Amino acid sequence: MKSITRLFTAPALALGLSLALPLPGLADGHGSKLETSVVETELPKKKTNATSTYITAAESIALLAERDDVALVDIRSPEETMFVGYANETDANIPFKLVNPDHPYNAKKNAYGMMDNPAFIDQMKGFVAANDPAAVLIICRSGSRSAAAVDALVEAGVETPSYTVVDGFEGDKSDAGERTVNGWKNAGGEWTYKVREGLMPVASNQ
Repeated sequence: MKSITRLFTAPALALGLSLALPLPGLADGHGSKLETSVVETELPKKKTNATSTYITAAESIALLAERDDVALVDIRSPEETMFVGYANETDANIPFKLVNPDHPYNAKKNAYGMMDNPAFIDQMKGFVAANDPAAVLIICRSGSRSAAAVDALVEAGVETPSYTVVDGFEGDKSDAGERTVNGWKNAGGEWTYKVREGLMPVASNQ
């Protein structure tokens, strides 16, 4: 979607990406499937969705530089977007999960527990109704939450095609355990820590 942040994206970056990468195709109108280099059988199970709709962060950067009718929705918690950063091209931050206010410790993940955002579907339906995008790119940290979110949207009857950004904002971990392999930040996408007003909408029924 065309937003003020998109209008100020560095043109040199957009041009460089469009020349370096095969641009994912999206025919005019709704419902046309994006072309992508992603091979579903090569994805971890946790990154797959029921609709087999995927895109890489690098492909997303190139596509968003060319198209005004495709939306980028960050479904991470607001704490993540505030402290880790988010893509300049993000149209909305609509969290799929929230940090559990009781902060239960998850020893397996070495992190505090999270909980479902009960307003996620209402917020997404409100966003789609207000903006009428041809497609929605769903981005999280590294692709797992976004796959689950795509399935949740389909199950809720959202007809606008939604795509998992398979490597997310931060990307996959290297052998050293650092997120330096891929993802929006490592693909050269513009990003910021500065949370803008209205980035996270309220539920449509509020």
